[in-house]
Amino acid sequence: MSINFHLSEEQKMLREMAHDFAANEIVPVAAHYDETCEFPWDIVKKAREVGLINTNIPAEYGGGGLHAFEEALIGEELAWGCTGISTALNINNQASIPIIVAGSEEQKKKWLGSLVDGAMASYCVTEPGAGSDVAGMQSTARKVGNEYVINGTKTFISNASVADFYVVFAYTDKSQKHMGVSCFVVERDREGVSVSKKFDKMGQRASDTAEVTFEEVVVPEENRIGPEGAGFLIAMKVFDASRPGVAAAAVGLARRAMEEAINYAKEREAFGQPIYKFQAVGHKLADMAMNIEAARLLAWRAAWLLDQGTPNTKFASFAKAFAADTAMKVTTDAVQIFGGYGYMKEYPVEKLMRDAKVFQIYEGTSEIQRNIIVRELVKGR
Repeated sequence: MSINFHLSEEQKMLREMAHDFAANEIVPVAAHYDETCEFPWDIVKKAREVGLINTNIPAEYGGGGLHAFEEALIGEELAWGCTGISTALNINNQASIPIIVAGSEEQKKKWLGSLVDGAMASYCVTEPGAGSDVAGMQSTARKVGNEYVINGTKTFISNASVADFYVVFAYTDKSQKHMGVSCFVVERDREGVSVSKKFDKMGQRASDTAEVTFEEVVVPEENRIGPEGAGFLIAMKVFDASRPGVAAAAVGLARRAMEEAINYAKEREAFGQPIYKFQAVGHKLADMAMNIEAARLLAWRAAWLLDQGTPNTKFASFAKAFAADTAMKVTTDAVQIFGGYGYMKEYPVEKLMRDAKVFQIYEGTSEIQRNIIVRELVKGR
């Protein structure tokens, strides 16, 4: 039979390495970074040393050269440690995707090589008035000779404050609507680039998030990724590639919350017995386990389809929506199982619940995922 759910020895080793890294390097400091909102530079440095950053950059450009499936395995484990820190580690991967899928050989060597050499990057699509509606963006890039002049504001940009360059989407021809969007690399030190102070967020506070403004920013034509008007299609390919990993991260967070809840339910006694023996608690744990397993399989299938070169849009949305909703439900139930203690910051489930919420918002809201699924279901019927 062709279906096989066994991981290879190499995949097991990757997963074990990522888990050990999360357990030893991330978990002990996760609460500190959540409290202070500092960017986890020490962990970024250590992740570079062991190959847990830039994992999707092809090996010929110095990266890890991993497939989406292996990225999902690693992503679940890092997120098990802390999704704020794992997001900080993974944004380079997201910013790399447009360059990998549409960049020229020269652009790949330059920009992917710089990431491998230590640079950080951000992915800039979302705007104050254009989140789910990507085509509703207002940013523009007008052609002047052999250069483009970029104007616009991007918001909720992860790693914005620490990025050395931004992968930016802007209209080169608004009359063409979504087919008039183009993609550019914009260096941080170009005149007219400014970054706001970091946003004070509910969760994933170790992940730097800020607003980036481009005011008459001049970039050369060679900074355009792909042809003019290809930006929207590039952005959609990025979502297909990134959503399986985001789903896997949600699974990791949910798994951590379940493990915390199981341990507490075994130790905490009420009415003369451990509380997991009460059906009201035990069934919550059972539902957690079932939904986490289902979410993981959806993430794995979406990643596997991508690796096969098969369209995965529907399954990427399946995975992202289901895993995000699962993470929110599991963490909420974990807090409930902990009772009053779950509401206190000294117990980890409080942070996990806060961290979970954004999975239903970023990378396309849970509502948008359902819109995509419906569109895919009726396509060709």
